[in-house]
Parts: sequence; structure tokens; C-alpha cells
Amino acid sequence: MNSLAVRIQQEDFDTGAEISRMRQARSDSGALVAFVGQVRDLSAGATVSTLTLEHYPGMTEKSLQAIVQKALLRWDIHDARVIHRIGELQPNDQIVLVLVAGAHRGEAFAACEFIMDCLKTEAPFWKKEQTDAGERWVDARVADEAARLRWMEKC
Repeated sequence: MNSLAVRIQQEDFDTGAEISRMRQARSDSGALVAFVGQVRDLSAGATVSTLTLEHYPGMTEKSLQAIVQKALLRWDIHDARVIHRIGELQPNDQIVLVLVAGAHRGEAFAACEFIMDCLKTEAPFWKKEQTDAGERWVDARVADEAARLRWMEKC
């Protein structure tokens, strides 16, 4: 796994530049799958003005690296990368980028989905929303756990 496989940062990322960097790394990849998660302006019926993401430095990176490593071992893919933002974000701001490159789209799509499903349930991030109804911590969603369980193993 390359040393740039996981990054946690406050600053925004350039999705196009990250895709280009991965595309240029290998000429035998026939597929590159990208997922970008962004801040919604509505959550549980309330208008969101900010989303603050916190993490446990060191532990978060280790957790994400383990998830990426499992994807690299499970699917025939060439590379995978995760960039996750922390700090205070506004609606429409990018939160996370997952990139997966492989010879074929099926493997790349599956690995990307696995990484996101595991990230949502296993990585030590905490989210706090500021809404028109007040401030609240965001709990894990039942749908996220159900998505992770379909992989038949702990992430």
C-alpha cells in the first residue's frame, strides 16, 4: 500500500487532481471509481448550517489504512485512496474522497463500496451538526451498519 493511501486533513481536496494522479500512476488500470461524500443541508428534518468532524489522530489513520488494506487483499485492484476532512464544514463542502483503480470496473466498484461502508461504521470519526433546532451529535445510522454487514465480515 502506498504512503498516500490515507489522508486526514482540514483543507479541501481537488477531486480532479487526485483522480489524475491515480490515473497516471499505472497504465494497466481499465477502471477508476471515485466516490465523493459531501455535507447535506438537511438532516433528520432539520436545516444544517455546519457539520463539525472530529477524529482520534493516529487511530483514525490506522483504522482507514486497515480498511484499504483489506480491500486491496479482497479484490483484484491496483490502488485505493481515502481522503477525509475534519473540522467545521458547510453544506455542499466535500467530506470524503474514495478512489479505487483496477483492471476492471466490477472489482473497483465493489472495493470502493466496501471501503465506504467500513469507513462509515468502523473509523473513529465524530460528527456534530449545528441545525436550526440546535446542536447535536450524529449517531450511526442503522442503514450504515446493514450495509457493512452485507460484506459478511468485520471491516
